Amino acid sequence: MSARLSEGAIAAIMQGENNLRPVLQVINIRAIATGNGPPRYRVLMSDGVNTLSSFMLATQLNSLIDEERLSAHCICQVNRYIVNSLKDGRRVIILMDLDVLKTADVVGANIGNPVPYNEGQGHQQQRSSAPAASPTHSKPQQQDGNSAVGPTTTKYHGPSKQFGKAGGTSFLSTPGGSQSKVVPIASLNPYQSKWTICARVTQKGQVRTWSNSRGEGKLFSIELVDESGEIRATAFNDQVDKFFPLIELNKVYYFTKGHLKTANKQYTAVKNDYEITFHNETSVVPCEDAQHLPSVQFEFVPISDLENTCKDSIVDIIGICKSYEDISKITVKSSNREVSKRNVHLMDTSGKMVTATLWGDEAERFDGSRQPVVAIKGARVSDFGGRSLSVLSSSTVVVNPDSPEAFKLRGWFDSEGQLLECTSISDLRGGPTMGGNTNWKTLHEAKSENLGQGDKADYFSCVGTVVFLRKENCMYQACPSQDCNKKVIDQQNGLYRCEKCDREFPNFKYRMILSVNIADCQENQWVTCFQESAEVILGQNAAFLGELKEKNEQAFEEVFQNANFSSYEFRIRVKLETYNDESRIKATVMDVKPVNHKEYSKRLIMNIRKTAVQLG
Repeated sequence: MSARLSEGAIAAIMQGENNLRPVLQVINIRAIATGNGPPRYRVLMSDGVNTLSSFMLATQLNSLIDEERLSAHCICQVNRYIVNSLKDGRRVIILMDLDVLKTADVVGANIGNPVPYNEGQGHQQQRSSAPAASPTHSKPQQQDGNSAVGPTTTKYHGPSKQFGKAGGTSFLSTPGGSQSKVVPIASLNPYQSKWTICARVTQKGQVRTWSNSRGEGKLFSIELVDESGEIRATAFNDQVDKFFPLIELNKVYYFTKGHLKTANKQYTAVKNDYEITFHNETSVVPCEDAQHLPSVQFEFVPISDLENTCKDSIVDIIGICKSYEDISKITVKSSNREVSKRNVHLMDTSGKMVTATLWGDEAERFDGSRQPVVAIKGARVSDFGGRSLSVLSSSTVVVNPDSPEAFKLRGWFDSEGQLLECTSISDLRGGPTMGGNTNWKTLHEAKSENLGQGDKADYFSCVGTVVFLRKENCMYQACPSQDCNKKVIDQQNGLYRCEKCDREFPNFKYRMILSVNIADCQENQWVTCFQESAEVILGQNAAFLGELKEKNEQAFEEVFQNANFSSYEFRIRVKLETYNDESRIKATVMDVKPVNHKEYSKRLIMNIRKTAVQLG
């Protein structure tokens, strides 16, 4: 089988040619010990004239070896490479991108009679020391007698259009008048000692501190982007003081020198195998003429795909802010520090909705009142209550980004999406959902679809009317401790005992478990309402109702009578439960609130339109 190599390409590469896409043969591959990092491979390659062992495979191409596609004797085309100079003067060629054209089992042997490349003397051909060429030398060689046509090589005469891909480096004038070799981010690797990149800062984290047995310190991280890719950089201690005031978000800088190490994917969503650590020789210089550089780079995942995404995965997401919640405060146990939290409900053209949690300053600054497009880079997937997202300190949140995806999403939402009955893949219990966390059903649909019959509980929302309340045994005396709602035992001596807390108290608090029958136009359903939802339906708090029951039974009953025939939006959890060998669906109200008639009307209009289309 014929195979044509780019004869002379190795010499051209070593003499500084960057604009090549040579076809080379792999002669041998050798693994290099790298400690805990990903394996690295040194490759001996031939162009049919010379061999060179200074080729290194970039780690993102390791899969070619794992899959045994890249092996001795195979032929490949090198699409992109970087030539790095080591401290001792040797040069290493990093193979950044290549395609295997013919596998080893097809080629079967080395092509030609290449000799090792001797830098400084150009390429040497073994046949130059042989006698003068004869007709037999120009004929294709036989291999094992199995092929009438043997492998051949093609003489390389310098760069041409067939090798016409831009090289990996260039020179730009930096402030001060000096020429600095600027390389793309995609070419950075641990084998480089001197480099300069020109990149935009797309994310800047806050200064964080740590303290452990080895000492204490501080750090901050940034994310950098150029036309070739992105990378994360981190500054520690003295470098924090030096660079944090200097570096601004969305500005462009020249970054020179830094320690490159394998990236810890657990803490970053940046698509790069390496990350930068600033050190004493690192310099950061503003660049005023780089408006062409891109801003944040996203790889959006449809919200519907999150249902099949593994827990703790890092994803980029874009969606319309259908609704959002008020800020709440929580206390971090590890540091006893209070932080702000806000849930935002995002939907996209898939018709699915997911809840994303914003923290700290991001939560306080967010304004979803105009239902903006929200893009999040580097959100972590959680399996709490289905699928939800958490915005990390390393995440980037962009409101109304200037991108084709955002424009498309806005046009879809304004024309039809706002009337769409969306389905939520998140079912968080942490507060009101403001209409965003919804899976709207009628009671009849919930029953006919057998919701709650699976291994996990199902959630849905409906508009229902209270038709009956069971007031018997709806209240009980509970432990007065803040975090305990266990029923207490009256000791008949003025004290009330809590078995859970193993204490006796001089008082108690009233708690409610209310059974309510709700109905819509097709069906009715018994549901259980706990304290908060029961108080909304009855319009009174449990303490007042408990006192009313003790002192004025008639007024107590009137409260229940007045609660009948009021309509609400219910968020309901349904699950099949077994008790005394009898299985039944238990429906629990997770949230209840007044009907939002504007949104309810939009859903009805959408349902009417769908029905009209179905009927033709």
